[in-house]
Amino acid sequence: MGLKSAISCKHIHLTLAGKVILNDISLNIRQGEVTTLLGPNGAGKSSLLKILADEIKATVNKDSEIHYFNESKANWNRGQLAKHVGILPQQSSLTFAFTVREVVELGLLPLSLSRKQADCVINDMLEKVDTLHLETRLYPLLSGGEKQRVHLARVLTQLSESGNKTVLMLDEPTSALDISHQHNTLSIARNMADKGAAVIIVLHDLNLAAQYSDRVLILNEGKIQADGTPWQALTAEKIEQVYQHPVEVLKHPSADYPVVYAI
Repeated sequence: MGLKSAISCKHIHLTLAGKVILNDISLNIRQGEVTTLLGPNGAGKSSLLKILADEIKATVNKDSEIHYFNESKANWNRGQLAKHVGILPQQSSLTFAFTVREVVELGLLPLSLSRKQADCVINDMLEKVDTLHLETRLYPLLSGGEKQRVHLARVLTQLSESGNKTVLMLDEPTSALDISHQHNTLSIARNMADKGAAVIIVLHDLNLAAQYSDRVLILNEGKIQADGTPWQALTAEKIEQVYQHPVEVLKHPSADYPVVYAI
């Protein structure tokens, strides 16, 4: 039995300032998988993620539309969608002197939890991303990596009532993290997918993508250049073609995923 569709879209086009960012993109994001978007700077990865999260609008054909869990986007109001689809952006413009706990509490907005339930959820999410010890600290005073983890806790809180319809989107979630927190963040994503969530991640690190993904999509020049398992997508030929840099791809010495070495 195949995996169920979480998000599907057809013939997506996006043009910004006269430049074609996405050109006729069609794809189906499935529940129970980690799907990673790769590609050079400016390839359209973050734009595609925001379109899938309904944060920016794209051009669709008159007979085509984005669907969430096989329901047309038109049938979802933003409050409903926010309980099931959460996105961690690359950067946050939040500058208010909120405490860490208050930032995570923003994830409660679409939910209907009692105060006791809410406190339990927030404690759990803060602990999961290793920020419980920071809960009384002022958010603007945190490091970049700490801020990234706090916002992950906020998004996880937002999705805590999503049931069996969960989409977690992470836009470069490891960019400011040390190696331990990189793997903790991606392990959280991996575990959510193993429990049935659809997880979509934008990454630049090809080896992290290879280690944690079920499916890899490589974007370039507005189109999907590769779509498959890490072994299928991350070939030396495809990487060199897209990134314009020679690499060697070998098998990890103790696990069944590819490792990419720049030459």
